[in-house]
This record gives sequence, structure tokens and C-alpha cells, in this order.
Amino acid sequence: METSLAERIEANPTYQKLKTTRSRYGWMLTWAMLIVYYGFILIIAFDKSILSARIGSGVMTWGIPIGFGVIVFTILITALYVRRANSEFDEMSEKVKQEVLR
Repeated sequence: METSLAERIEANPTYQKLKTTRSRYGWMLTWAMLIVYYGFILIIAFDKSILSARIGSGVMTWGIPIGFGVIVFTILITALYVRRANSEFDEMSEKVKQEVLR
């Protein structure tokens, strides 16, 4: 009996590498985001004086640029994942497809 397409894909070494690499990279970025976000929240919860300190003699406090930095960090790690997914992960997916459909 011939193996199903799903079984052939699952047995493919390139697919296994793709799955492992993509998962590890995703979790790494997830942990980075959690650390940045919850670090910001913990500063808000336990030491508001850091974020409420004024920058110079103006009205802006440190909370504004740090909060903006959290948003920019989120955009950057999303862009990193998309860039890698569109190059390395897509190439590996195409290779798996070619190998399995032979």
C-alpha cells in the first residue's frame, strides 16, 4: 500500500528541519516580545517613578519613548520573522513540495 501524502511529508528530512527551525525561531521571538512587554508592565506596576520622570525641562516623560520603543520592537521582530519566512522558510517549503511530489 502506498504511503499517503501527509506521511511522506512528515517523513521528509527537509520538512523536519523546517518544522524545527521555524518553531525554534518563533519561540525565540515570542520570548523576546514577552520579556520586553512584561518588563514594561512590571516597571509600570512596581516603579512608576522611572516612567514618570521628565526628560529635561519639558513635559515629556520617559514613559512615552519607552512605550513607543515597545511598539517599534514589536514591528521589528514581526518584520524579522516575515523576512525569514519569505526567504528561508518558503524555500524549504518549496523543496519539501518538490521532493514529496516526485
